[in-house]
Amino acid sequence: MKTTLTLTQRNLTVFFRDVGAVSLSLVASLVLFVLYVGFLGGLQVDSLQAQFPDASVDNINWFVSTWVFAGIVMITTVTTGIAGLGTFVSDRSSGRYRDFLVAPVKSWQLIAGYMVSSALVAIVMSGVVLLIGESYLLARGYPVAGALAMLQTLGYIVLLSLTFSGVSAFVVTFIKSIGAFAALSTVVGTLVGFLAGAYLPLGLLPPAVVNAINVLPFSQASMLIRIPLTEPAIEAVTGNQVQAVAAVRAFYGVDLSVGDFAITQGLAVGLLFAVMVVFATVATLRIRKVLQK
Repeated sequence: MKTTLTLTQRNLTVFFRDVGAVSLSLVASLVLFVLYVGFLGGLQVDSLQAQFPDASVDNINWFVSTWVFAGIVMITTVTTGIAGLGTFVSDRSSGRYRDFLVAPVKSWQLIAGYMVSSALVAIVMSGVVLLIGESYLLARGYPVAGALAMLQTLGYIVLLSLTFSGVSAFVVTFIKSIGAFAALSTVVGTLVGFLAGAYLPLGLLPPAVVNAINVLPFSQASMLIRIPLTEPAIEAVTGNQVQAVAAVRAFYGVDLSVGDFAITQGLAVGLLFAVMVVFATVATLRIRKVLQK
């Protein structure tokens, strides 16, 4: 255990000392924030004002802001987790991992060090982004999430970080160079934003596309983050009218369904946990194979 903790600490130190790696891991989140501050947020506000003329502009802006930051937090759990595995790619491309194996370090300890550090990077960075988002809301004069909502969101952040770190660990076993890893990180950051319904509300897409996206873990992950963060704002915008609440939640991906089948919070948590177990297991086997070469 001590060896694993030492390796984890080493990987965390390497990552956080690399300002470029930390910055790159947040590019997708920053792009989404800039897009919404620039013009996409205004489009959503105008659309909601047309649908709910009795709603105050402040409440509409509050909802749009919470919805955007929920998407940003979810994207961060993916992009920072994969960035945290840059140490593995670097060690592999340089052959440095062989030095560890010569020392009295078992392969499972080395694997655990890579995967645990990746998950911790995602948890810490996503938590920081969440706090920045809440600080932004406070600075704009909007209500912030309550203690229970924050705890629920943090719990989901831990789950998502573990899940997507497992997925990322599997993916990076096919990457052999730092250049390819940087390209992968860029593509993943862009693609995840779309698959999570963070760039545009799912309600703007064709039903067949929405069904396909909702099957994937990314939209389900976004749903889990959106629920505790956006619920009060949705109620404020709609006047808590049942049909209006349901319509907004479905349009903005707070409630998901595939056809007529509703994806509940419990089901989403179960599916993400299953994804975590499967990919973490396969990634462990793949990394062990790489280390034995």
